[in-house]
Amino acid sequence: MNIKKARGILGLAGAVAGAAGAFSGFRNARAKNDKLALANAIASIAVALTGAALAVRALRKDDLA
Repeated sequence: MNIKKARGILGLAGAVAGAAGAFSGFRNARAKNDKLALANAIASIAVALTGAALAVRALRKDDLA
């Protein structure tokens, strides 16, 4: 396994962990009806999805090259 592939896999794992935390925050914010925490959770989910998409793209680009 080369360094680029390992970095991509770690990036994907980090994005998955971030998404898990964001979804947990989303559930808590909905349960407490906290609008600010809900906005924060939605933004965190967007960040996690973007990170996952970037990691997948890097892994695919590495496989094609």
